Amino acid sequence: MNKVRGSAAEAVADIPSGASLAVGGFGLSGVPEILIRALYAQGASGLEVVSNNCGVDGRGLGVLLAAGRIARVTGSYVGENKEFARQYLSGELEVELTPQGTLAERLRAGGAGIPAFYTPAGVGTQVAKGGLPWRYAPGGGTVAVASPPKETRDFAGRPHVLEHGITTDYALVRAWRGDHHGNLVFRRAAANFNPLAAMAGRVTVAEVEELVEPGELAPDTVHLPGIYVQRVVALSADEAADKHIERLTISASSTRGTVRP
Repeated sequence: MNKVRGSAAEAVADIPSGASLAVGGFGLSGVPEILIRALYAQGASGLEVVSNNCGVDGRGLGVLLAAGRIARVTGSYVGENKEFARQYLSGELEVELTPQGTLAERLRAGGAGIPAFYTPAGVGTQVAKGGLPWRYAPGGGTVAVASPPKETRDFAGRPHVLEHGITTDYALVRAWRGDHHGNLVFRRAAANFNPLAAMAGRVTVAEVEELVEPGELAPDTVHLPGIYVQRVVALSADEAADKHIERLTISASSTRGTVRP
């Protein structure tokens, strides 16, 4: 089955306002930048996003956030996004913060059809006890919506907290290589949340830096089989090369001129 779409705009055209989205990427590594910008141009709003973080000002999910298109975020890291912090603290944005490993497993579990699981992460904290601010009242200062307490249970004498798997209406991911059938290969840091986000989406859209013919990907190299992917968008060379670093650190003067992420 050929899952390739003619453009990113075509691939996200049917995403409605209010949809839930699992979005891949780790910091600015492996972020589906082209699909996000196509969704911005499409105009959908009131989106509920599940992602490790919410991009930075002007990049990644930060583009949708700055435009007021995101209503809720489930993530583990606020990062360098000042607008994210401003909207959250002023009561404009609902935020469910969750431990990073728990978020990864919630996405994987949802994609695998597992409704819930127990984990020791978060036991004894507000993650389990409840009371984390999900939404502040307008103007900030007062908590309007707080996280509920979660079920806990002992296994082998150790307490664990119940977490629920995550599924979303759509998923947007970025892969290094992919074929017409939707089989995907991820590279380096982009392999962190992209496969998990792709599994969680009922309709998964993947932008790929290099599109190859079916059969060109050795089966042992495929990180995510095409059964999880419904649409593929091939990036141009310029789009594939347009990658940004979230924070630049300049080396000591002895190696002046070297820039490291």
